[in-house]
Amino acid sequence: MSAIRVARGFTKRSLIVKFDGCYHGHFDDLLAAAGSGVANLPASSSAGIPQSHIQNTISLPYNNIDVLKRTLDRHKNEIACVIIEPVAGNMGVVVPEISFLKILRELTTKYKIVLIYDEVMTGFRTNSGCVQADFGIIPDMTCLGKIIGGGFPVGAYGGRRDIMKYLAPEGNVYQAGTFAGNPIVMRAGLATLKNLNTALYRTLNERSEKLAANFNAFFDRANVNAHCSHYKSMLSFRFRKRAVRSYEDAQAASSPEIYSHFFHALLKDGIYFPPADLEAFFISGAHSSVDLKNLQTTVERFFRP
Repeated sequence: MSAIRVARGFTKRSLIVKFDGCYHGHFDDLLAAAGSGVANLPASSSAGIPQSHIQNTISLPYNNIDVLKRTLDRHKNEIACVIIEPVAGNMGVVVPEISFLKILRELTTKYKIVLIYDEVMTGFRTNSGCVQADFGIIPDMTCLGKIIGGGFPVGAYGGRRDIMKYLAPEGNVYQAGTFAGNPIVMRAGLATLKNLNTALYRTLNERSEKLAANFNAFFDRANVNAHCSHYKSMLSFRFRKRAVRSYEDAQAASSPEIYSHFFHALLKDGIYFPPADLEAFFISGAHSSVDLKNLQTTVERFFRP
């Protein structure tokens, strides 16, 4: 919400572009075609949001270069910002096509549109430079959360100096927060970030990718119509073989009935998974090889014919 307010103040434009299936918090203007927990709600993705709140929001299909080009070209003088999960996690894990992100960066630069990466989920998850460092594509602004609070509730945003100077008191874009700078949260976040080193990331990513490969090898051997989509330590299960590239694909690969049985089977074995299949699950540095082996065994027992 705050990042978008700054982008609008900086550009003096009103329109926001987001992508179907990407969730950016419960800010009224962004609850259109959102993923995760609001994925099955119609229109504005939530009751209680007037149409006037989303009339300046355009939601585009993820990974669709043609629609992206046409929309940004048509509305180039009206769009304040484009916000995107550079690796989507709120419709399950969807890895972007690098060409899609590159063209998005080129077009937003060309049309002087603020590009915002929502790295609340991906931030510091894969390396110390976040996903933007993985891909070498740098946005104008970045939103962070989750990991930077060490498990406590927190949010942060930042970006180019010429954009951020529009914030009060230097600029005239209002910002405030009752919980801003909470000392306990800041201590927890700092302690977490100090423990995130190259060795931890290497081990975490290798374990996660091996686990995903093991899941997919089992699904192939057992002829199960499913696969594990993943990006390093972000994973999700899909109930079809073909890769998921968009929100439409994610919905087609979803099975709430199967996932409900799956969730409760894991819960009985002491494994607490996300309650919906359009959410990602994560491997952390606290998970041991034994934990991951137990997870694999439980998953195989559930799906074994």
